[in-house]
Amino acid sequence: MADLFDSVPDTQPQGRAPRPLADRLRPARLSEVIGQDQLIGPDGPLRVMLDAGSLSSLILWGPPGVGKTTIARLLAHETDLHFVQVSAIFTGVADLKKVFDQARHRRANGQGTLLFVDEIHRFNKAQQDGFLPHMEDGTILLVGATTENPSFELNAALLSRAQVMVLTRLDLADLERLAQRAEHELGRALLLDGPARESLLEMADGDGRALLNLIEQVAAWRVDGRLDTAALATRLQRRAAQYDKSGDAHYNLISALHKSVRGSDPDAALYWLARMLTGGEDPRFLARRITRMAVEDIGLADPQAQRLCLDAWATYERLGSPEGELALAQAVVYLALAPKSNAVYTAYKAAMGAAKKTGSEPPPKHILNAPTRLMKEQGYGEGYAYDHDAEDGFSGQDYFPETMKRGVYYQPLERGFERDLKKRLDYFVRLRARRQGG
Repeated sequence: MADLFDSVPDTQPQGRAPRPLADRLRPARLSEVIGQDQLIGPDGPLRVMLDAGSLSSLILWGPPGVGKTTIARLLAHETDLHFVQVSAIFTGVADLKKVFDQARHRRANGQGTLLFVDEIHRFNKAQQDGFLPHMEDGTILLVGATTENPSFELNAALLSRAQVMVLTRLDLADLERLAQRAEHELGRALLLDGPARESLLEMADGDGRALLNLIEQVAAWRVDGRLDTAALATRLQRRAAQYDKSGDAHYNLISALHKSVRGSDPDAALYWLARMLTGGEDPRFLARRITRMAVEDIGLADPQAQRLCLDAWATYERLGSPEGELALAQAVVYLALAPKSNAVYTAYKAAMGAAKKTGSEPPPKHILNAPTRLMKEQGYGEGYAYDHDAEDGFSGQDYFPETMKRGVYYQPLERGFERDLKKRLDYFVRLRARRQGG
């Protein structure tokens, strides 16, 4: 993977195909890598390890084009380890066996091996376990690269033997530095005005390799004068946003949408909804999650919120995309602005906990039906007070198991419709106390 660089003049012999810009700008030292200062800066963990001479096995976790392969290669260079690169996509068990055998032979001759495994999360659990003995006996120092959350994709045993290093997407300042180095290597500036240049950086979406590929295209154009943003847009397609419907981005973005709704921010909620839809998310999944938000975070503070979400879901099913997605957007805005309450959600969890704790305690006999003589003789239904016959239609009887202390689970909040429910609940609490006291 060609990443970030300080340039060396291209001295390849004439007649050979030109090397890609990203390859020509490949860094020769860790200090030349752009970005990831949190890892390779003076106080970064990788720099500290190298200075102490104690590099351990690593998992490099981050999006594409941020330097994972380059950093692994440079770590081998700085530690005098033989660098071997494999991809989990193209490597089988037999291939790995050869790699381990060669590393063992190399070690016997006094040289260690840094084995870089790209897309390591694509190995299954059994294949991942195959690395463990070779890591433990020092045959290899493993550096794995993944775009997926290691917590979900890698074995606990593998994670316990390797440190996870998180790489971040490049910000605009990093990308600008990268563009300037590319211009230095090319020997000329890009013919873009200021806004168009910024647009080009944004098109890379934090991916250094993608930016260099875009720059290579722009530099090859023959144009008169500087291009503006509109002219750039007609010549270049904006890079598709990084989004994996089954990967980490999927869970991160739905979390962002849910928390924006919970935080009563309709603009942020709409943004994350749009991000997921433009990334190709199934609108039906979003409809389900939006309905869940109404149930969990709004509840009885606005009873019609759940109905509105179900209607939006049904509307999408009738209209399809893209028109039906507007119904989902309307639901998201409504939920964001609705009064919030998780009182029923909290009460339900508390009641579930009590139910599991009390096991099979029977209901009190006075609220059990007695259709047979034997059941009547056992006291079923004895003393039951019919609420419709009571004053105010409320008997105030205890409906919990006789051996159980009365539970208090639902505590409505002073928000939205739950204000009215709280008044009703407080009324019945006072009335129950008077009836039971009497």
